[in-house]
Amino acid sequence: DRASTITTIFTGANPAYHGITGENRFILKENREIPAFSDNNYAGNFTTERYSPLPVKVSTLADELKIASGGQSDVFAFAPHASQALASGGHAASGAYWVEDMTGNWATTAFYKTRQPIVDQHNRTPESLSKKIGSITWRPAIDISNYKAFPYTKNLYNFQHYFGVDKKNHVRLLKQSPYVNTEVREIAEKVLKSSSLGKRQNPDFLALTFYAGNFENSLDKNYSVEVQDTYYRLDQEIEKLLEAIDSAVGLQNTLIFVVSTGYFNEQEIHPSDMVTSGGDFYPDRSIALLNMYLMAIYGREQWVSKYYSQQLFFNRKLIEDRKINFVEFQQKAAEFLVQSAGIQDVITSHQMLHGAYNQRVQHYRNGFYKGISGDLYLELQPGWKVVVENDLNNNVRVRDNAVHAPVIFFGNNIKPQRINRVIDATEIAPSVSHRLRIRAPNAAQANILEELF
Repeated sequence: DRASTITTIFTGANPAYHGITGENRFILKENREIPAFSDNNYAGNFTTERYSPLPVKVSTLADELKIASGGQSDVFAFAPHASQALASGGHAASGAYWVEDMTGNWATTAFYKTRQPIVDQHNRTPESLSKKIGSITWRPAIDISNYKAFPYTKNLYNFQHYFGVDKKNHVRLLKQSPYVNTEVREIAEKVLKSSSLGKRQNPDFLALTFYAGNFENSLDKNYSVEVQDTYYRLDQEIEKLLEAIDSAVGLQNTLIFVVSTGYFNEQEIHPSDMVTSGGDFYPDRSIALLNMYLMAIYGREQWVSKYYSQQLFFNRKLIEDRKINFVEFQQKAAEFLVQSAGIQDVITSHQMLHGAYNQRVQHYRNGFYKGISGDLYLELQPGWKVVVENDLNNNVRVRDNAVHAPVIFFGNNIKPQRINRVIDATEIAPSVSHRLRIRAPNAAQANILEELF
């Protein structure tokens, strides 16, 4: 998802190394879900939420720039969400800010020792999102007849979304609109000017995250007019940003890379009369059946503690107290579950850490982090729908195909060319590091992109 992907981009490593396996993680001892970047040791600024970048277990691209410059380079990150700002800003940022979910203010964490007066001042002005969100209405930027990207758009309509109605969700909804990109670009330009970025001996670093995904209140979901309007407006925002950078320091003195996470909130809806080969997978029912099976072997206890995001967590303390061989226990559970309808394969944590890999298992291993991930990982068959009873927000249909996304490098005398090959996200950070003549992040093992040099 957005947290694991952005962390991978800026560390040049997979979650197995950097530790951010998703936007949230499950704490088994406390039986609760928390944000991946949650850290109670650090208070928030303009937010009650407590976060830090410490859950990222390796260095980032921005960290290495700070090290190389002896702390002289400025690093700023601005994003709609905390995970995006903290992953891109890293451990030594001059500032990492996100749009607070309730107020719309630019928020940060006390982990970062320096405060940026220009950001705090902006939060207190009438131009801040918290002050003006009640007057924002999203309408098409141009005549909707120009939006022809999707032949599947059924509702070509002059939409109108007013963000002042739903006081509880208005910021969350605005963060799914192009207006959050305007907020990111405008605050970045203010910091670019006030901090004189790019005008000293050492390079400075500015990481911006924009949104170009679905809007949940649109009529057509995946193929909406709103998505097309978002891209049209995003193009304008990037143009304004590049003009500001060119005016401040010159694009020839700037290295820019643009990359997508390849992730978005899927809103796929099947026609009501469509019959598919897939079905519904109910995790709670599978857990109940598995626990009955384990009771027959090991005794009447609650052996399965939790299902979370296609993972199963076992009652480790109970298993240890009963002196049960945990590897054997996992294997028996896996052999039982793999017979269930909708389950393609079951991979144990022992296989992840110690087993003989094949290419498919290696992909899951890349997203596994010991101490955070579960004891079993369930690979569901494509087309099946995960139905979490009493939690409709987590009902998703399984797709195994990745969303391919472009990566663009330009500025800094890079030779113009179009390269038609698939690269790995882990190749970006070491390539940018090489271009900056600094060390790659300490867990980055991929080769650099030779076309850049």
